[in-house]
Amino acid sequence: MTLVLTAHGSADPRSAATAGAIVDCIRRLRPGLDARIAFCEKNAPNLRDVLSTLRGREAVVVPLLLADAYHARVDIPAMIAESGADVVQADVLGEDDRLIHVLRQRLEHAGVSRLDPRVGVLVTAVGSSRGDANARTASVADELRQTTRWSATTAFATGPQPTLADAADLLRQRGATRLVVAPWFLAHGRITDRVADFAAAQGIPMSAPLGAHRQVAETVLDRFDSAMAHRTAA
Repeated sequence: MTLVLTAHGSADPRSAATAGAIVDCIRRLRPGLDARIAFCEKNAPNLRDVLSTLRGREAVVVPLLLADAYHARVDIPAMIAESGADVVQADVLGEDDRLIHVLRQRLEHAGVSRLDPRVGVLVTAVGSSRGDANARTASVADELRQTTRWSATTAFATGPQPTLADAADLLRQRGATRLVVAPWFLAHGRITDRVADFAAAQGIPMSAPLGAHRQVAETVLDRFDSAMAHRTAA
């Protein structure tokens, strides 16, 4: 059985490097598993090329995506259908508790105490044209509020409202006096650079993306195992 971890792809090499590091972590956690990396565009190997080598073998494609939006619902299924390979697609990583734990940890590493009521967190993500995908992303800020003394709200770096500036104003109105940007991203790239530029211009610190954390790899394996169990039961 093969796990094909599939990222969107980016012109920024940091994104592909993070995806590769996550695959390396998966291999360490489960040494007997054939874990491979693939990309929808901009990086090699392309998912189509990887799937072409898997004809006659069972495989699970796990999207290295946080949101259940266009790439997970359109791009990846189309590539799988074109390939003719015996492949099933797992769920996206989504708003998993393990990933929210990593997000809190990144904030704490940036010097933010979860007991500090002055803190207002801008959970910043890529927006989607799908309202339900944005609503699920917003649940990350809800979880932070419930498990810390912080104020928190969602900002979208692309697409829908609220913008980072809107979200910052909202947190200040709620009484937050120490703002911090928490990127709900797996890796640095051009969008997170724009977010970092905004944060620097406003004098707001920014934590690191989720990155190649062990719990990110564990979430990928959970999606793989769930897809395998569903396939066996079908």
